[in-house]
Amino acid sequence: QVQLVESGGGLVQAGGSLRLSCAASGRTFTSYVMYVMGWFRQAPGKEREFVAGISRSGGSTDYGDSVKGRFTISRDNAKKTVYLQMNSLKPEDTAVYYCAARVGWNAVLTTSEYEYDGWGQGTQVTVSS
Repeated sequence: QVQLVESGGGLVQAGGSLRLSCAASGRTFTSYVMYVMGWFRQAPGKEREFVAGISRSGGSTDYGDSVKGRFTISRDNAKKTVYLQMNSLKPEDTAVYYCAARVGWNAVLTTSEYEYDGWGQGTQVTVSS
């Protein structure tokens, strides 16, 4: 079973930046290059929403409309880590951020949370106005 651990959340003022990291472990027989990685977030009282995703090779990315142009997803397969660089943060970005993995040699990038196999525990991001 894939294990994901997020870090890098915290409190930041509007207009500031944060970088989230998500490290994968476990399932050592499974190559990290088999993992499509995604970031989702959930604010209090709202449904979980897709933030960003990256293909297995890192060659393709996708973003939710609300973060396009401000957030950047990247990955380092050697370190089994995916990153989410968040710039120009707004109070409405406040949420618990989760990373997720979709595993498989044929796995493709998707925005649907139901297609992801493993989830991290989440990290809180709070943006003050």
